[in-house]
Amino acid sequence: MLLNYQYRCYLETPQKAQLNNWLRVAQYWYNWQLGDRFTWWETNRSNYIVPSGDCCYLSCSLPPKELRDKPNFFSQKKLLPEKKKDLVLVRHSGELLDFTTVPSQTLQDVSKRVDQAFERYIKGDKNGKRSGKPRFKSRYRTLRIEGQAIKITRVGKDWLFLSCSKLKGWLKIRLHRPLPPGFLLKNILISKKADGWYCTFCLDEPTVPIFTPDKIIPTWENSLGIDAVLYEDDYLATSEGQKLPSVKSFRKNQHQLAKISRAKNSRKKGTKARRKLAKREGRKHQQIARARKDHAYKTAHTLVRTNKKVFLVEDLNLKGLTKRNKVKKDTDGNYLKNGQSAKSGLNKSWLDAAFGSFYETLSYIAEKAGAVVIKVNPAYTSQLLAYRDEFVFTDCSIRVYYDPREEITVDRDYNSSINIKRVGLELFPTINRRSGKITKSKTDSTTKQVLEVLKGCQKPILCQ
Repeated sequence: MLLNYQYRCYLETPQKAQLNNWLRVAQYWYNWQLGDRFTWWETNRSNYIVPSGDCCYLSCSLPPKELRDKPNFFSQKKLLPEKKKDLVLVRHSGELLDFTTVPSQTLQDVSKRVDQAFERYIKGDKNGKRSGKPRFKSRYRTLRIEGQAIKITRVGKDWLFLSCSKLKGWLKIRLHRPLPPGFLLKNILISKKADGWYCTFCLDEPTVPIFTPDKIIPTWENSLGIDAVLYEDDYLATSEGQKLPSVKSFRKNQHQLAKISRAKNSRKKGTKARRKLAKREGRKHQQIARARKDHAYKTAHTLVRTNKKVFLVEDLNLKGLTKRNKVKKDTDGNYLKNGQSAKSGLNKSWLDAAFGSFYETLSYIAEKAGAVVIKVNPAYTSQLLAYRDEFVFTDCSIRVYYDPREEITVDRDYNSSINIKRVGLELFPTINRRSGKITKSKTDSTTKQVLEVLKGCQKPILCQ
């Protein structure tokens, strides 16, 4: 199993200057290849097929010279020996870049990144989802060095020293946690962040068994339904009657971040004071991101420690949830209120919660523990009562419901997490989307188990 371990590097001043030069060469090489692909696309559009495959462009602009083949990873990689023969002049800045100072496999990895970004833009990824148009990089932050170009020279109790191809001196790394025994080093990633340099080891650990999720059969006992709450200080609700808190890292630091940003923007560009405030702003963004990531890992470990084998989560349309409201105009063309001021706060809360990143983290932690994460359709799960075919939570303002027949108080979030579990086990009723009527129901088969969970979640009522 491939695992990533990230450690902090403590570099000497010449090493920092050398790595900064490598990043500059990689940035130029990335932008040059991307610009070459855009140029080919514009001048050879007649050869470009629309991703659907149903039609092609009828009108196009032909270049004065002969049409050339489409640039790909192999054709652009073959240009590297020509680039290394002499210094490369950057026209807009007058810099002279030496490609021979950078390891060849690192530059080949840059070509691979360009190829992947452009192919995802044209054809889409393995699921057919197309990404946005690739942008030219103003900063290049990560360099990849293959394992055969790395040699471990010395290993201490808390320090590790590496010898990398074409890098002067030893790469000093702080081991804040031990490396797994018997690992196979595939490659390393050297990244420049706001507070320094970091090294990420990509290891092939043979002690971790290969995970086969197809062998796990979901049952009521080994599965756990998880509902994304995003209400007050709650982050998640589980079908076992547990609520996990949120961190709201951006909300807690947005005023400090805005203060630093205003101070930076008031300084003149190019001054030392502005650069100092820019570094301070970057460290604040890094602090927010690290708090969110730390919360995601701790929450994922809390869920995995329940010893469940199947985690059923909502398949959220995060792009649609954070989308701006449509513009409204009257007959004269004047803009009307569309509720965007209130929606912007909700969008900020969704982005701050980062459920997409959390689900990826949960999948990674669960796979290491031999469990699986399954996304299910959350339609009607927050409205229908889990132990009776009745629409109760028809409004988002209804947080609890008292059932006089069963004499219990049903929490909206616990009820929704149980319904998500039922969807994953194919026990949720079939509902007609047009009429809203239930056409097929299996609610009676899980009523006893649902009532046991909900009765265990009852809060004691204090007598006055």
